[in-house]
Formats: sequence, structure tokens, C-alpha cells
Amino acid sequence: MIELKTAEEIDRMAVTGQFVGELLAELSDVAAVGVNLMDIEHHARRRITERGAESCYWDYAPSFGRGPFRNVLCLSVNDAVLHGLPHDYVLRDGDLLSIDMAVGIDGWVADSALSIIVGTPDPADVRLIEATEVALEAAITAARPGGRLGDVSAAIGEVAQAYGYRVNGEFGGHGIGRTMHEAPHVANSGRPRRGLRLDPGLTIAIEPWLCHSTDKIRYDRDGWTIRSADGSRTAHSEHTVAITASGPRVLTRRPGQGTASTDADGRSATRSRPAGPRPR
Repeated sequence: MIELKTAEEIDRMAVTGQFVGELLAELSDVAAVGVNLMDIEHHARRRITERGAESCYWDYAPSFGRGPFRNVLCLSVNDAVLHGLPHDYVLRDGDLLSIDMAVGIDGWVADSALSIIVGTPDPADVRLIEATEVALEAAITAARPGGRLGDVSAAIGEVAQAYGYRVNGEFGGHGIGRTMHEAPHVANSGRPRRGLRLDPGLTIAIEPWLCHSTDKIRYDRDGWTIRSADGSRTAHSEHTVAITASGPRVLTRRPGQGTASTDADGRSATRSRPAGPRPR
């Protein structure tokens, strides 16, 4: 069942989203050459406890994982793209790190992810991350009241295709609100003007993720970490977004981050990157 949220409930989700955005920005600064993934994990645990928030990941045990998950972050390095299990690994120059987190505050949840390059960037990795960010912004722009969920999915797929990447259909975005995973599923490719109507009050996590040269994945022995099947680099971007009468509202915006969404009062926000597909 899909639960539409009231304006007041969306505001409460935005409180959680602000914390998630701020902590992700902080963690991206913590991540550096020579830093252990477990140091980043423990930094996040401390901040979550200080805020009085609750991790949605801790003790999470879905059918696709080898649960329960006993961490507050997913930390995925290089060819790992989703559900990376934090472990004893020291970041090296040029590593591509994806950080994903979801927490609840006073019963309302927000979920977001970003990918960064630690140390010296490889242009191919920069382009891959850019593709996920541009796809995310295009999807947010498409998440307008009266539209269809397929518009959001198609926007992601079109950007991926324009960049020359293929989309895996096994994992995508999802509804969110009182819990981390709610209906509907938000695919990362689709057909415009198809699917669920986007009504005000719908809250979704939109999360394009891409592998450099494949759309196939494999699992680590830990039962959680998902990697590109061919060992190529990967990237992941995600925001929690509310559909409002005046347009999409990004609830997990990070400090200083531009977006293709509208603010709560309906004014157009600044855009930090192109929202449409870019040629190969």
C-alpha cells in the first residue's frame, strides 16, 4: 500500500533529510587516503547517536542479504556499488567510494547516497559519477505532480544511455516514509507516461547506480556487497524526494548543493549540473 504524506509529515521527513545530507557531506570530508572504512563507520555511529537518530540499516535483514546487517553505513569501494559491508580496508589514492545511509528521527526516515573519489581522480571515474548525478537530477525534474512514475525511470535510463552506460534492473529506488523501504519500486529505466500517477504526498528515494562496462552484478561472500560482474568501477547517487503541489522537493539536499528540484515554496532552486542527458 502507498501512503501519501501530509505537508506536515513531509516537513518532519525533511528534518531527518537535513541531518542525512549534513552527515553525508561530513563523511565525504572524513574519507581520505589512509583512512580505514571502519573509522568512517564509527564516525557515523557517533553522530547518529549524538543526534538521537536511529539507523535503518542496523539489524536490517532482507531476503537478498545475509542478515542481520550490523552497521549504519553501506561503504562500497571501486567495483562495489551497493550494500557494501564496512570492513577493515584502508582507502588508497584513486579509490572510488560510495557512501549510502538511511536514518529515522521521531519516526520519519530519509535515505541518500553519494560517490566520491579519494585522492587523485581518474577522468573515467569522474564521468561515471557525473552520469549518476545528472541522472538523479533529471529524475528529480521529472518527478512532477500529475506525471507518472515511468517519467522518473525513463529520465534515468535516458541519461545512462546518453553517457554510454547500461542499466541493471535488479535494484532501484523505492518509496520511503515511516520505514526505509515502502511501495512503490522506482526502476532506473522505464517508459514515460506509464505507471503510477505522481500525486502530491508521494515520497520516494530515487537512486541511479551504474557500472562502467556492464549491467551485470555479483555478490561477495559476505552476502551483502554487490559488485560489477566484470570488476569495472561503479557509482551511486541518491536523494529522498517528496512530490508536492508545486513540484519535487529534495529532502536530503547537502549543504551548498544545487539541485534541479523546487524548494518548499515552489521557487526554482539553483542547478549545479546539467539536468538533461549529455552526449557520449
